[in-house]
Amino acid sequence: MMIRTAETNLKALGLELPAAPKPVASYVPCVQSGNLVFVSGQGTIFNGQRLYVGAVGRERTPDEGYQAARICALNLLSQLRSYLGTLDRVTRIVNLRGYVNSADGFYAQPAVINGASDLLHQVFGPEIGRHSRTALGVSVLPNNITAEVELVVEVDSL
Repeated sequence: MMIRTAETNLKALGLELPAAPKPVASYVPCVQSGNLVFVSGQGTIFNGQRLYVGAVGRERTPDEGYQAARICALNLLSQLRSYLGTLDRVTRIVNLRGYVNSADGFYAQPAVINGASDLLHQVFGPEIGRHSRTALGVSVLPNNITAEVELVVEVDSL
């Protein structure tokens, strides 16, 4: 029986990670402190293309917002793999913070950010993938992207 790991789960799900996006301002994608890795907020650029732009509840539907958050999570995983060498070093998804570009009167930010949380559960499984979370609505995000998500993970000590 094959042991399921994050890397084998990605393959089983038919997911391929995009190239790790380059920072667009003065920051680094990942910072490690002890066994915690803080991954900078990732948006909806996928392999160099901005896929989701606009506010949920105005230009985007909640389902499109969910897909945008899922792309953010793929970018987070790409940054992690680039930094760690493999996602199998992750021992716990600790915290996820999601921001949704929201039209006035749109209040379903948690359902949108489920796009990121659900992907992490699928890739890491119920124990490692379960995490604390914040889902916030904002009036605008950089370049008018639909969602941005940041992540804190715990990793093994080498």
